[in-house]
Amino acid sequence: MRTKFVFITGGVVSSLGKGITAAGLGRLLKSRGYSVSICKLDPYLNVDPGTMNPYQHGEVYVTDDGGETDLDVGHYERFINEQLSKNNNATSGQIYSAVIERERQGGYNGGTVQVIPHVTNEIKSRVLKVAQNIDPDVLLVEVGGTVGDIESLPFLEAIRQMKGAVGAENCAFIHVTLIPYISAAGELKSKPTQHSVKEMLSIGIQPDIIVCRSERHVTKDIRDKIALFCNIEPDCVIENLNADSLYEVPLMLEENGLANVVIRKLGLENRTPDLTAWKAIVERERNPIHKAKIAIVGKYVELHDAYLSIVESLKHAGIANQTEVDIKWVDAQEVTTETVSDLLSDVDGILVPGGFGERGLDGKILAVKYARENNVPFLGICLGMQMAVVEFARNVLKLERAHSSEVDQLTPNPVINLMEDQVNNLHNIGGTLRLGGYSCKLKEGSKVRELYGTDVIRERHRHRYEFNNDYREMFENAGMHIVGENVERNLAEIVELEGHPWFIGVQFHPEFKSRPDNAHPVFKGFVEAAFRRAEK
Repeated sequence: MRTKFVFITGGVVSSLGKGITAAGLGRLLKSRGYSVSICKLDPYLNVDPGTMNPYQHGEVYVTDDGGETDLDVGHYERFINEQLSKNNNATSGQIYSAVIERERQGGYNGGTVQVIPHVTNEIKSRVLKVAQNIDPDVLLVEVGGTVGDIESLPFLEAIRQMKGAVGAENCAFIHVTLIPYISAAGELKSKPTQHSVKEMLSIGIQPDIIVCRSERHVTKDIRDKIALFCNIEPDCVIENLNADSLYEVPLMLEENGLANVVIRKLGLENRTPDLTAWKAIVERERNPIHKAKIAIVGKYVELHDAYLSIVESLKHAGIANQTEVDIKWVDAQEVTTETVSDLLSDVDGILVPGGFGERGLDGKILAVKYARENNVPFLGICLGMQMAVVEFARNVLKLERAHSSEVDQLTPNPVINLMEDQVNNLHNIGGTLRLGGYSCKLKEGSKVRELYGTDVIRERHRHRYEFNNDYREMFENAGMHIVGENVERNLAEIVELEGHPWFIGVQFHPEFKSRPDNAHPVFKGFVEAAFRRAEK
């Protein structure tokens, strides 16, 4: 196997940005002409994040092959511009399920099944499977959690064993730690990093590189001290300060020499990086010409990570349009007939995202109605599209109690209904939604056909309910048109509103395919419509 492996761990505290560090390093290696893939090892016992409350875990990212994965996989795809798969995210739930199933089938020949070697072997096999399937020059492996957590120990033991499996010369270990600033003393402190590395050493892993997350400049004296106490070369202590934008991180890491030392540790040729396109992205983001305020009307707005890919897609569209996108977070539960005007009258675009359950739906419907009646550019995604259909049915078609059968099984007008192949999945909710990439044919002359510039598209889905075709003729005659459909299954995928400057609802999740250097056409068009409204 030709693949080199870089293992990225975290210490001191969680949420330090291991995923962004991995993604940024991936971009730097790609800029040198190396092929790269990234995978995430998550210690939680859920099989995947698909059944988790967004407040627990943030958004669920969906791969083209139907994997429900950690949101860091989204960062990976956006930064390295590679399509990843469900194999790029492995959880303790998946690992233990596989080991137990093999034991039940007699796969261990009657032997005692233990964490070492059976669980650790399963972890290693997942990592090696990604390397074998994709065959990249470098595979970056991020280990979730923080060193010292009980649940992370099998993963750390597995990556320790990888040196023996693929050769020490083919492995490098990066440890991301916090360098806290103690305001009372006026000093940055390296002691937490020293203790974190000591914890790593106690389980047999000597970090090759330490990435220091800090709010303040990490001086040479402190970096030298860390190098001395942690037994690494001084240039392998890399400063990683807070950035105004995620897309500045690769340039900061490049300036501080991360890619150079990784390449040295792996014995690769240190080629000259070409970061011209990436620098142009950052430059356009820093120097917008236009402005637009867009409301995201959701039910999880207290945790912005619940809508992470949507936020990033709006940024990408802003970069493409040289527009500063100001996001206004609106809690759908606070939108009422009395408050809707006050909450939305100052915005240039309204976006209603996906979600599940009844909470906040009335507010989302009112937000749709406000956008429709006041000619505000509107984008509805998944549940947002469904609520646009419900709002139109109630207020234009005058259908009594029109709703989605997901939340009102007794509605006389189920304009959104359960998909036929989902009837038997309501009691087994994990991994049973309509997931992953499906094709969609666009209607000639529609706005989305103009935006995409092609007749057939492929987009990623995550839903169980759909537009009810029994009502299609009524909607078409009244001016809400089905302009995108899955021909094979006769599923409505996109609606547009006749006579409105910009009103589109999509059943899929376009945010999963947007990239900083290639904004998704729907988001790009939405932000353009918003800034043009702002300038009027």
